[in-house]
Amino acid sequence: MGYRIQDVLSFLEQYAPPAYQESYDNATLICGNRSAELTGVLCTLDCTEQVVEEAIALGANLIIAHHPIVFKGLKSLTGKNYVERTIIKAIKADMAIYAIHTNLDHVATGVNKRIADRLGLKENRILQPKKQLLSKLVFFVPAKDKENVLKAIFDAGAGQIGEYKDCSFQVEGVGTFTPSEKANPHIGSRGIPQQEPETRIEVILPNHLSQRVIAAMKKSHPYEEVAYYLSVLENEHQEVGAGMIGILENPLSEEDFFEHLKERMNLRHFKHTPRIDRPIKKVAVCGGAGIFLLPEAKKAQADVFITSDIKYHEFFDADGQLVLCDIGHYESEIFTKDLLAELLSQNFPNIALYLTKVVTNPTSYR
Repeated sequence: MGYRIQDVLSFLEQYAPPAYQESYDNATLICGNRSAELTGVLCTLDCTEQVVEEAIALGANLIIAHHPIVFKGLKSLTGKNYVERTIIKAIKADMAIYAIHTNLDHVATGVNKRIADRLGLKENRILQPKKQLLSKLVFFVPAKDKENVLKAIFDAGAGQIGEYKDCSFQVEGVGTFTPSEKANPHIGSRGIPQQEPETRIEVILPNHLSQRVIAAMKKSHPYEEVAYYLSVLENEHQEVGAGMIGILENPLSEEDFFEHLKERMNLRHFKHTPRIDRPIKKVAVCGGAGIFLLPEAKKAQADVFITSDIKYHEFFDADGQLVLCDIGHYESEIFTKDLLAELLSQNFPNIALYLTKVVTNPTSYR
């Protein structure tokens, strides 16, 4: 039995949950049928008319792009610009286009990790972790049933903190209740006050999994009515956020680092601020437009910050505290298509999988 488009999309949405995208983003299935049988996947940074034509020629019916071809709402489809022409061509060919954008930027194993790996950085961490992505679930369960309920909520995605799983905090106590005449109590009798040894359990979970975890808790819980509290936390999610910072195992001179950067990121040219005359060891990166992270890079005492789309006056903001490098938007994220292809090849070994040969960079250099 072959795969359906939904199988691939479900995997990607577990790897980089759409809930982690920015509010302005459009990381989703842009066109196509999730339930269609999969004939092949083409991975690309951008989806253009030429990329759709390439996918058709290859016999693929799913394009996975980093950048959404539809970013703002479309009010018509008349082919008056490249966005509309691309969508029309895809729809006519029964081609699905899926975008995995800032959600893939934000996961710790996503776009910025790929840049960090190419540069040989170690001890990587998120430069600006996101807040309010985690919740705390507190509930009460008879002590004899706690292991069954814990297993259910752990399987649903609760209790994961960094590299540790099945995390919980437990306190033993006594629960009291009196079932009404209409109740169907698991323990005790209608109209009779009851005391029961219970365990108070606290777990952390991602907000976007809260309904699934609560459903698993209720299904596995013996009580007819389950007492619980769910609270959104201000805590930073250390595995989700913008940018990344790491260290070079062996510090490099500025000149040697520039050559290293060009070689590893396949650059002919890049822009940078004046040198700071110190070895480069701590390196901050952000694929795409990341100048908003400059204060975080400074705070982390980075020697260099690599990103793109920096405006003229923003270069002054480096203020001699670090070297600011603009390597180009396309150049900073082009290896994202390799990341996507590797993820899919490892998890769907029998699908027809392709990397686009179309150069979608809208800028050229002389």
